[in-house]
Order: sequence, then structure tokens, then C-alpha cells
Amino acid sequence: MIARKGFTRPFSCLPLMIAVLLAFSGALRASSAPGGEERPRIGLALSGGGARGAAHIGVLKVLEKYNVPIDYIAGTSMGALVGGLYASGWSPAELERLISEIDWTDSFLDVIPRSDRSFRRKRDDDLYLVRHKPGITSDGLRFPRGILDGQKIDLLLRRLTLPVVAIRDFDDLRIPFRAVAADLETGGAVVLGEGDLALALRASMSLPAVFVPREVDGRPLIDGGVSVNLPVDVVRSMGADIVIAVDISTPMAGLEDIKSVLNVVDQLSSFLTQRNTTLQIASLGAGDVFIRPDLGDIATGSFGRAVEAIPAGVKAAEAAAGRLSELAIPHDEYAARLAGRNARTELPVIDGVRVRNDSRISDEVIRARLEMDEGARLDVDRLEENLERIYGLELFESVYYDVREEAERTVLHVDVRERSWGADYIQMGVSVFEDFEGPNFNISLAYQATAINRLSGEFRAGAQGGSEPALFASFYQPLDARLRYFVEIEGSAVERADNIFDADGNKLSELQLRCFGGRLSAGRELGAWGEIRAGLIRERRNIKVQVGDPDAPDADFDRGEAFLRFTIDELDDVNFPSRGGFLRLTAAAGVEELGSDATYEQGISEGAIAGTFSGNTCLLRGYFASTRHNDSPFQAMFTLGGFTRLSGLQMYELNGQHAALLSGIFYRKLGLVDILPLYAGFSAEYGGVFERRGEIRPDAGIAAGSLFLGAGTVLGPIYLGIGFAEGDRHNFYFCLGQLLNDRRPGLRER
Repeated sequence: MIARKGFTRPFSCLPLMIAVLLAFSGALRASSAPGGEERPRIGLALSGGGARGAAHIGVLKVLEKYNVPIDYIAGTSMGALVGGLYASGWSPAELERLISEIDWTDSFLDVIPRSDRSFRRKRDDDLYLVRHKPGITSDGLRFPRGILDGQKIDLLLRRLTLPVVAIRDFDDLRIPFRAVAADLETGGAVVLGEGDLALALRASMSLPAVFVPREVDGRPLIDGGVSVNLPVDVVRSMGADIVIAVDISTPMAGLEDIKSVLNVVDQLSSFLTQRNTTLQIASLGAGDVFIRPDLGDIATGSFGRAVEAIPAGVKAAEAAAGRLSELAIPHDEYAARLAGRNARTELPVIDGVRVRNDSRISDEVIRARLEMDEGARLDVDRLEENLERIYGLELFESVYYDVREEAERTVLHVDVRERSWGADYIQMGVSVFEDFEGPNFNISLAYQATAINRLSGEFRAGAQGGSEPALFASFYQPLDARLRYFVEIEGSAVERADNIFDADGNKLSELQLRCFGGRLSAGRELGAWGEIRAGLIRERRNIKVQVGDPDAPDADFDRGEAFLRFTIDELDDVNFPSRGGFLRLTAAAGVEELGSDATYEQGISEGAIAGTFSGNTCLLRGYFASTRHNDSPFQAMFTLGGFTRLSGLQMYELNGQHAALLSGIFYRKLGLVDILPLYAGFSAEYGGVFERRGEIRPDAGIAAGSLFLGAGTVLGPIYLGIGFAEGDRHNFYFCLGQLLNDRRPGLRER
């Protein structure tokens, strides 16, 4: 009986104990609010809406004006960005400055600046292959899961959150915070409350089909607007008694505004977000505050107008001033809450570096490009430049970094992820040159395997059909972890037409030229800006008269040549450059011991420099080529003629032992269309070809020029122009291909 009483007594007191615990938890709940005052805890729910999300900053301004304490924040997409930065210590004024200073167009276009691309990848521009590269695997063609990788946004978010990088529990931020994303596989909401804040923000902003999803804990995550665009229930589950909900989502469009397929896509996206937003709004109670700024025609993607949304947020929040005043706390207490929020921690000293590399290339290749000094304070600018150089190899879907504390050491983690659509890809290309004397049309298909070994070897093979059928293949192998020294072997078989003209430009003969052979070269990259290369060329050529003297015999030629080449390439764009320069110097010699039919020595220099002033671009170009003893065979002579290479003449109309050309090309971009940039311009050219060096005189050249319209397309640059030259010569041109060079598969190099 005593034992039984001993066991039953606690249970008989259970109702009283529960009542005491509930009372104690209520007291604790009130006293645990910041400042210790007994008041309801307030949560802020910020919706997604792209550029419209800048209105959240205006709301924050008003909340601070009325001393409204915020105990919890949850945000989706742009709401996550604003809410996460505010929770980590950014003030509304700092956020407003940030929104106005970010180059949103550059950040979202996510194009690798040509200056950051490796020199090897710049050489891809010498081909006319389309830069879009679908991956190819044993399962067939694969495409990216988004139009943009989001590399620039990743680095921007990491920079913005560096002051709190050591905080891994979002409850430990100045204000407890949650970011809302969605699981790509299930579509369900994923509430992120710990881990890497920058990665959480990026995941929440991964607009489906636009940005490649970001993986968190093994799950690919996309924009949270798909599941919970206005996270009222999230902030309430954090402990909020009162919710201030701010909805900046785009309202449904009326039928009169749905005029294109893009409008239809926007409407379908709105179906997803508006449906779950409506449910969240319906869950608000009488004591909650709902704010919906009137953002007019500011669209989700109107980031150039994002600053305009801030006053709208202020106006909408001021309309709720009466209710907000009821939630205010004394000014002194509020000031104490804000004290120290803007303190920025000193950048850490890096004690070690770890690389997470899931690609086929060696970790040492990544480390060699990092150039990190262990024991030194983190240099963010230098680190970002190095990461961009790694990304410029064009092997990775993302190149990301994190800073973590491990066993009293600060470790820099660099995460490089191979492209999910494969490191091997195919490319297509189309080239057209039409001078209305005879079209030149080619289409090509190429397969490229990258990172085929630990030192990032590459193999490319392709075929060209059309006016100049060709087969080509190459193998490129770096020899060290820095990818500086290399060897390359190339082979090709080409058939093309060559014409012979008289002094008046009349075609005398049309020749068929067949060429097959290869080259072996080795060299050293000098950084992303340059290269020096030496090599040997061995080719067999056959020339047959197609139109002209029927009694002319067929001719066979052997080319055995040694060359040395130095190249600098710092143009920002190879098609319509606005700044930078290009220089290529080549010395070549025909050598009998290499199988050449003739011995000769030649030097070739070509360069360009571009500058833009008040929207007008000037591209100055020079070309000079010379044969030492005036003894090069026909197949090694230099040519001029064609669009911007003495416009008004036919392509390759002039040939000789020496050639010189100076030209100025001037153009202006028409409007601000980034999808299809249009240009109008003209060129002024002067030069000629000569049989002897002594004939090269300032008054011995041909003056020429052109007027043209140009456009940058997914297939390459397009030009439509008319050219003029001395002697009342003129010609019309339609070109799909590069203005700066004609080094395409199947075309001569010089």
C-alpha cells in the first residue's frame, strides 16, 4: 500500500503540474521577447515578386519609423533576399543603396566576361560554331535545367552575407529568419532555417526554367513561390503571435493584356503563386496586418525600375500606420534593439583550403587557379577573380565558396560542380558569305569531349557540308596543373573553290582545291590574355581547273611548314567589340626537309583595338604580311577582298607576295535590345597586295569602304552591307559569320 501510494501521488498532482508549466511557459514567452517586455511577438512575412520585392524595403522603413519590433522574418524569393539581409543586420537605407547600385542586367544575364574566359576557350570564337552547347551522354542529348547558371548571383549573395558566414543556425541571426524554397521533385515547400544563408537565399530565388536549381542537402531546390509565395504560416510556426504580411506578387493579368506567348507563360506562373498566396492571406486573423503596395506596371523582371517600388512600399505601410502604432514599443527600447546591428565583422584569416570537386579534372587544377595564401586574411575581390577564372574554363555548372569554422581553424571551402548536362557536347554552326557573285554557304556539326583526363585534355571532331565540305579533328592536351603548357595535334580534309581574277575584277578561272593534312604544335598560355605557340604543318594539296583554260594541267602541291606564333587577345567581344585589343604575330617558313615543294619565309602581323565613346564604337584594324624573297608558291600567297577587307571587291579577289591593309570600322548599337542587339555602321579601308616589297608605297593602295547593318544572333553575327572601292567598284554583301577573321573550318588561315 505504501508503495502504491508512492506511485500514485505524482499522478494525482499531474493536472496541477500541467497548469503550473503552462503558466510558467506563458511568462517565459512574454519575458523572452527582446527587451523583456510583455508583449505579443511579431513576425514579418515577405512575399516573392522579383523586382517588385524592393517595396519590402519601403515597408521596413516605416516599421522602423514607428518603432515596431520584429521578432521573426520569413521570406520567399526576393522577399527572402530582403528579409535575410535585414535579419543579418542590414538597415533599410543600406538595402536601398544596394538595390540601386547592383547591375541587375549583368547579374542576371550571367554571361562569362570574355576577359575571364581562358585563352583556350577564347579560341572557340575563331570557329563559327554556335556557343550554345547541349550535352551528349549515353542517354542522348541533355540540356541545362535553367537558362542561367546563376554564378554571378551566387557570388553576389556570398559577398553580401559574409559578415554572418559563421552563423549556421538562422535563429542566431539578429532576427530569427527562414527562407522558403520548393523541392523540384515534389513541388513541396522547403523551409530553410540553418546552414549556408547565401545558399538558402539563392535556392529561394531559383526561378524555374530561368535559373539552374541549387542543391541543398541533396535536394534540388527552386523558387519558393511555387509552393508558398507569402509565408504567413511559416512565420507563425516560428512563434509569431501577430503577423505583418507584405504581398508584392504580380496580380493576374486581364484577357486584354495577354497578347503573346510570353504573356501566357507569365499568366501560368501567376496561377501557381496566386493560388497559394490567396490561401495564406485567408489565414490572417483580425489582429494581423496585411500590406499590399500598389506597384502599377512594375513587372517581376523590371529590375531597372526596382528603386521605384520602394516609395510604393512606404505609402502602403503608412496606410496601416494606425495599427502599426499599436504594436510600437518605447523609442529607447527600440533604439537598444537596433544598436550594433550595422557592425561588420572583420574578414577572417584563412587557415586552410578544401576543394570539393565532382568533375573529371584534378583537384590540383582547381587549386592552381585559386592562388590562395593560407594564413592570410580573406581577400574577397581576389578570390572572386580566381573563381571566375575557374568558371571561365566552361566545365562547371557552379563554382562556389563557403567559410567554415572547423576545430578552431577557419577553412575556405571551394565547391566546383561539373555541368549536370555533361562535359561532352555537340555544337552546330552556319556560315554564309554572299557577295551576289556566287554564294558561299556552309553548315557544320562538331562533337567536343572536355576534361577527358585529369589535366583537362580535349578532343574535337566535326564535319562541314556546303560550298566547302570538310572533315576536321583535334586533340589538345595541357601538360601541367596550371594548364599553361600544352601540345595539340590537328587533322583536316577540305575541298573549296579558289578564283583567279584579272585587274578589273573579272573572273578568269575557277579552281577546285583539295587539301588534307595536319599539324602538330606546342606552346604556353600566358594567362587569359595571350599565348605563344610553335608547330609544324604538313599538307597535300591538289588544284584542278573547273572553269577557265581546259588545257591547264592539274597540279599537286606539298606544304611542309614550320611556324612560330604569338597572340594577345583582350577584346571583350569578337563580333562587335566595344573595348580591348587583339594582336597576332606569325613567322612561317616552307622547309624542304618537312616535305615542302618550295622554300620561303613569311611574316604576318594583324591587330585590332576597340574603344567606345558616348555609345559610338571605333574598331581600328591593321594587317601586314610579307614574303622575304618574293618566292612563295601560289597556295601560300596572301589575299585581300571582300567585306571590310577592301569592300567593293569580291572575296579573295587579290593575291600576292605581300599584303597590307588599314581599316577603321565604326558602329553604334541601336536601342537597348539585349536579346537581339542591332548595330549600324560604316568602314573606311585602304590597302592592297604587291608582288615586291618595293611596290608597297602610301600611294599604291586601293581606297574602299562600306555601309552596313549588323545584328548579334544565336547563330552568330549577321551583316548586310554595301561596299565601295576605287575604279567605280561596288558590291553587296550578306554575311553570317565573324567580321574579325575567316579562320573557320575549311577556309584559309591567311
